[in-house]
Amino acid sequence: MIGGAVGLSTPFYRHVHFPRPTLPDTVRAMSTSLPLTVFVVLAGPSVGSFIALCADRIPMGEDVIAKPSYCGTCKTRLRARDLMPILSFALTKGRCNTCHAAIPPHLLYIEIIACGLGLFAVLAGGEPLHVLLTALMLWLLLALCVIDLVAFRLPDAFTVALAATVFLRAPDPLQAMWGAAIGAGSFALLRYAYFLIRKREGLGLGDVKLMVGLGAAVGPAGVPTLVLLAALLALFGAWMTRDRHDMAIRQRPLPFGAALCVSAAVLWACGVA
Repeated sequence: MIGGAVGLSTPFYRHVHFPRPTLPDTVRAMSTSLPLTVFVVLAGPSVGSFIALCADRIPMGEDVIAKPSYCGTCKTRLRARDLMPILSFALTKGRCNTCHAAIPPHLLYIEIIACGLGLFAVLAGGEPLHVLLTALMLWLLLALCVIDLVAFRLPDAFTVALAATVFLRAPDPLQAMWGAAIGAGSFALLRYAYFLIRKREGLGLGDVKLMVGLGAAVGPAGVPTLVLLAALLALFGAWMTRDRHDMAIRQRPLPFGAALCVSAAVLWACGVA
C-alpha cells in the first residue's frame, strides 16, 4: 500500500509502507505477542481446510457452511478425528478411514500454504490488529486463487471480504480508493471494449470486482506492475499446460484472477523484504 502521492512511473514496492523488521526485532515481537503468533499460525491450517472445502463444493453448488464434511468417494460423514488439519492426513496416511480411498494431496498442500501465510503475516510485524488483517488478506488471496484455478470463479463473498480487509489495513485510504478506482475501472473498460470488438465475453466480471481489493492494496502506482506480472504468470501457465493436439485445452479460458492474486502476494512480499 502506498502512502502519499507517488508518480505512476515509480516502482510500487519502493513506496510501500510495510514494516521492515530486522531478525532480532521480529523474534522480539513474536515473543511479546506469543498468543497472537500461536493463534495465527494454528488457525492457518483450519483456514486452508475451509478453502479446500470451498474449492471442492462451489463448482457443484453445494453448501459450504451447514453441510457436514464427507468422504468424496464413499460419502461417509467425517468424524472429528478426520477433520484435524494436516494431522489427520498424516495419521491416516492420506486415506479415508472407511473406504481407504486416497485423499487428494492438494488438500494437504493448501493447509500447509495457509499455515505458512499466517507465519509470514506474523513475521512481517505490526500491531496485533494489523497482523490479523494481513493474515486475513493473504488467506483471502489464497482462497480466490485456488477457487479460480479449480472452478474459474471468483465468488463475490471473497472479493468483497478482500476489499474490506484491504481498506481496513490501508495506511492511506485515499490512495487505496484511487487504486481501487483505477484497477476496477480499467478492467471494466477492457471488458466492455473486448465485448464490442469480439462480440463475446473475454474478461469475467469477477476479475473486475477482484481489482477493487487488489487495486486498493497496491495503490494507483502499483496497478500497472500488478497487471503486467499477472499477465506474465498467466502466459507462463498457459505455456506449461499447452497441448497442440487438444483444441479444447487450447481454447480453455485462463484463470487470470488466480494470476492476479499470486502477483499481489508477490508485490506484498517485495514491500516487506
